[in-house]
Amino acid sequence: MPGGRILFVTLSNIGDAILTTPVLRALREHYPEDRVDIVAGPRSAAVFEGCPWLARLLVKEKNRPLRGLPALLGTLRETRYRVAVDLRTDLIGYLVRAERRFLHWRARPYGPHAVERHMGAIAALHGDRPLPDPAIWLEPSQEERAAELLSPVAGARVLALAPGANWRRKIWPAERFAAVTTRVRGEFDAVVLLGDGRDAPIGAAVAREAALPCVDLCGQTSLRVAAAVLRRAKAFLGNDSGLGHLASAVQTPSLPLFGPGKPGVYRPWGAQADFLVAPGGDLAALSAEDVADRLLGHLGARRWCSIASAPSAQGNGQSN
Repeated sequence: MPGGRILFVTLSNIGDAILTTPVLRALREHYPEDRVDIVAGPRSAAVFEGCPWLARLLVKEKNRPLRGLPALLGTLRETRYRVAVDLRTDLIGYLVRAERRFLHWRARPYGPHAVERHMGAIAALHGDRPLPDPAIWLEPSQEERAAELLSPVAGARVLALAPGANWRRKIWPAERFAAVTTRVRGEFDAVVLLGDGRDAPIGAAVAREAALPCVDLCGQTSLRVAAAVLRRAKAFLGNDSGLGHLASAVQTPSLPLFGPGKPGVYRPWGAQADFLVAPGGDLAALSAEDVADRLLGHLGARRWCSIASAPSAQGNGQSN
């Protein structure tokens, strides 16, 4: 039937939600006339606000699974879906009215990465086709705001830095981010600092010591304006956070730094995404030289001349 409806239940954290967007893009390829209802978390909902085939965007609380769930299910059951894809709970996928259901526990993963696992949920539909890249959908207002914020460095080759993270052990020292700017001055003219308000102190510390002019936007952008800023950057360097996934979604060359964590599963996905793992998972053991060399190598400026971790722990981020 033409013009049907799809239900897509995604994840709550920003980075995790971005890693589900390849599934959403694949669904669009298979059902190009359908509109989609998306169930997201309070933080991740912004990832999908600009989706051009969005019908409704509904929010489900992650930490309060029963709060509002009956009302949400009541709303969803008013629609009969051609396809329901639940990458989060399975419960919603079971209880809505749908002709066909794809649930994450039934996935046949294409590989170990989160994108490959999510895509495995619709393997019966997608088959052997290439896996799509992540996406975020921007509007002219966000692009215009990004251009305004970057006007002090208009025309410059900008390095976007994200020196914060949601856990102390994931944060590389501010002085080393600043030291990288000294080592990459031949490839960049300016730095833009991104993060939320909690990242402002570490952003200010980087700005004080950086060897390049800085535009400090920590706590000053929405999610999609940050994505528009990243689209204008020549490259992204940061800790393991949602901003690295945003950079990948807008096709900006990115180098997130991993200490603890599972980069084989959760690193940014896409042709422009590299990553670097600290020796022993300890970011304190990762030097500014290691990072600058890897970043310049990723950009093709010169050969990598410092490998900071064992080859088995690293990769170029390109599984597709």
